Amino acid sequence: MPVVVVESPAKAKTINKYLGPDYTVLASYGHVRDLPPKDGSVDTEDEFAMKWEVGNDSRKHVKAIADALKEDNALILATDPDREGEAISWHLQEALTKRRSIKKDTPVSRVTFNAITKDAVTEAMRNPRQVDMPLVEAYLARRALDYLVGFNLSPVLWRKLPGAKSAGRVQSVCLRLIVEREMEIEAFKPVEYWSVRALFETPRGQTYEARLVTLAGKKLDKHDLSNSTQAELAVQAITSRALSVTSVEAKPAARNPSAPFMTSTLQQEASRKFGMGARHAMQVAQRLYEAGYITYMRTDGIDMAPEAVAATRETIADRYGAEYVPDSPRIYKNKAKNAQEAHECIRPTDMTRDAKALKVTDDDQRKLYDLIWKRTIACQMAAARLERTTVEIGSEDGQVGLRATGQVVMFDGFMRVYEEGRDDVADEDDKRLPQIMQGDPARFSKTTLRDQFTKATSDGTDRAAKKAILSDNESVLALQHHTQPPPRYTEATLVKRMEELGIGRPSTYASIVTTIQDREYVRKDKNRLIPEEKGRIVTIFLLNFFRQYVGYEFTANLEEQLDDVSAGDRDYKDLLSKFWRDFSAAIGETSELRISEVLDKLDEALAPQLYPPREDGSDPRVCPKCGAGQLHLKTSRTGGFVGCGNYPECTYTRPIAGEGAEGEERLLGEDSGDDIWLKTGRFGPYVQRGEPTPENKKPPRASLPRGWSKDDMDLDKALTLLSLPRQIGEHPEGGMISSNFGRFGPYLMHQLADEAKPVYANLKDPNDVFEIGMNRAVELLAEKRSNPGRGRRAAAKALKELGEHPDGGAMQVLDGRYGPYVKWEKVNATIPKDIKPEDVTQEMAIELVNERAALKGTKKKAAPKKKAAKKAG
Repeated sequence: MPVVVVESPAKAKTINKYLGPDYTVLASYGHVRDLPPKDGSVDTEDEFAMKWEVGNDSRKHVKAIADALKEDNALILATDPDREGEAISWHLQEALTKRRSIKKDTPVSRVTFNAITKDAVTEAMRNPRQVDMPLVEAYLARRALDYLVGFNLSPVLWRKLPGAKSAGRVQSVCLRLIVEREMEIEAFKPVEYWSVRALFETPRGQTYEARLVTLAGKKLDKHDLSNSTQAELAVQAITSRALSVTSVEAKPAARNPSAPFMTSTLQQEASRKFGMGARHAMQVAQRLYEAGYITYMRTDGIDMAPEAVAATRETIADRYGAEYVPDSPRIYKNKAKNAQEAHECIRPTDMTRDAKALKVTDDDQRKLYDLIWKRTIACQMAAARLERTTVEIGSEDGQVGLRATGQVVMFDGFMRVYEEGRDDVADEDDKRLPQIMQGDPARFSKTTLRDQFTKATSDGTDRAAKKAILSDNESVLALQHHTQPPPRYTEATLVKRMEELGIGRPSTYASIVTTIQDREYVRKDKNRLIPEEKGRIVTIFLLNFFRQYVGYEFTANLEEQLDDVSAGDRDYKDLLSKFWRDFSAAIGETSELRISEVLDKLDEALAPQLYPPREDGSDPRVCPKCGAGQLHLKTSRTGGFVGCGNYPECTYTRPIAGEGAEGEERLLGEDSGDDIWLKTGRFGPYVQRGEPTPENKKPPRASLPRGWSKDDMDLDKALTLLSLPRQIGEHPEGGMISSNFGRFGPYLMHQLADEAKPVYANLKDPNDVFEIGMNRAVELLAEKRSNPGRGRRAAAKALKELGEHPDGGAMQVLDGRYGPYVKWEKVNATIPKDIKPEDVTQEMAIELVNERAALKGTKKKAAPKKKAAKKAG
């Protein structure tokens, strides 16, 4: 029986079902070897020789494969059909050869399949090949580059910028995109402009809206009405004239469907429609692929196999009718520059199976499959036929002109199934117009535009519109707008931008976006990516001292060179040699710099942002607190900040985002001779009494409770917080009861004379800290003493039962101190933040606990049962 090796146990289970008992199918659990995180793993003096080691969590998996080869002297490497999959196959072959499990007479072959279906797997087994070494060499070059950049540049950051964690060949370029976008937003100066709309009525009483496009006989540009006076004059010009419909022009138009999904477009659409992060979308797609429902989910390709196109067209005809099938199949040109990197698009393996027919209980899997199925079906459907109508309205003297636009869908075509999501707001051309005839008088509607304006500004559909001028009949409306800064990136728009610039590859997008968040360089708020202070400092440092290596064009060119390696058109060692020659010189130049020199350079580079002109005309570099010291850029473990040069006499600090930014300290008032400050620190806003002095290094301070806004803080509230803990009163059995805020929220504390430790009782409402009375406090403490298991040491409550693990033992979803997790015997596996506990399936739980067990090096005592069960089956 040949030994077949794949990456994951879920994939192994599916393939084993297709191959039957004549094969032994085992999982490698991902990569089995990696470069040790130490100096010399890539030897730049010995033609970039790389020293690999088998990870602790991978040794048992390699041993299991080696043991199987003792009985079955044939190895089939069936890892994923991309560069990473090819690398895993190569690593396995090398590792097994090194431990002499692969002998001279051991046949070793490589098979790939783009979908885990019986036909695809059987076909792959009939067409084995050898490991593709150009593809492996492209992986080796990429891995060596990432090691050389990370291992040599990260220590420079640690030494020069305390708090910086790492730099990466692609992650730092990705971070630069986010930081530069934030700087654009901060530098943006809004410009006021006005628009004028009018509501008209047809002779049949149907209403339609038009916008002013001509005034005083001249065409209006978007920003021409720059103030309320001009807007008011424009309204008067419209209302004082008789208007009529001067032309109605209807033009036929067609809209074609989007191409089928590749990795990046799937991530973008999953983000737009479901709010899925790139990483979570790929995890969900991985499970669909391993279950045999979709084709391989890491691809640059958008072409479809001819048999898939034919099956799609048949499904369209069966479900929607022949009129929805175009005369000839739609052909989508593959955008990948390297054919070896391009696989088929992401599509269902069975076009007749929609989401309702899918045998999965996980909601995210069903939603993502539905998205893939609809996009695939739509891409082979007929175009939508539209009629775009433009109505021109004008006065007899030609001084005033308005325009109404809209469209009518004559045939919905692919739109019956699917429409691609948008990153921007839909335009006015999507509105539908009533029947309007040329020459008709344009009469103002009897209804009002006021209600529409109120709705638009309240529900956020027109956030730029803030103030309105209405005419007497309220059917003509002038709206004040302000130009808007470019929006912050979402994961979807960031992936799209990286793809446009040629930075990274589909298989890396999700991990890069995740890494910069894990490093705390970027945070996600309402699905938008916002750079943290340390992310800004790292980016500015790299732009000043390693500009070439965070350059968009340089990084994209390097990606193209790596594609040339995988195509066999470039030697990977030559590529590494040229890169290392210049990069090592840049590292050498920077290593001699002192921290003060680095900060001075960054201070100078950031000066326009750090010290913008003040409204009162005073020197923006003078400390606003002491009035004497000069402000300078400084660093700490939590990132960069601006501080007074008179420290420690003056302790003024603020974020590098500028004066007035979130976190700037504010004097709330004075009490008993002490200044009471509102500040923001590493763990959020807090109030503080006085400033640190040699005699009082840690002045009293108190964090703002959850639900308290720092904008609403005043002196009274601050003094209330600083007075904590609050003494509620003497307990009937002795001892003072107090209330306070702690690490885990508001609580009561009390200790009886015969108790070794105080008893703590949690409070649900933060206000109870200040308001709870004696009776309720005594009651809560009594409940706590009678049932101490309700505290943190209480056994976690099962949220969901997941059945038996294949190796024996029940699995449960439990609610733990740090969030929900899956428990199996002694293994606790954290559930990813973007997955709800109730959505965890048995299959997902098995994968989570197996991965956790592998990381812990846990030896599963029931492992032999799994092998026995296979033979029995």
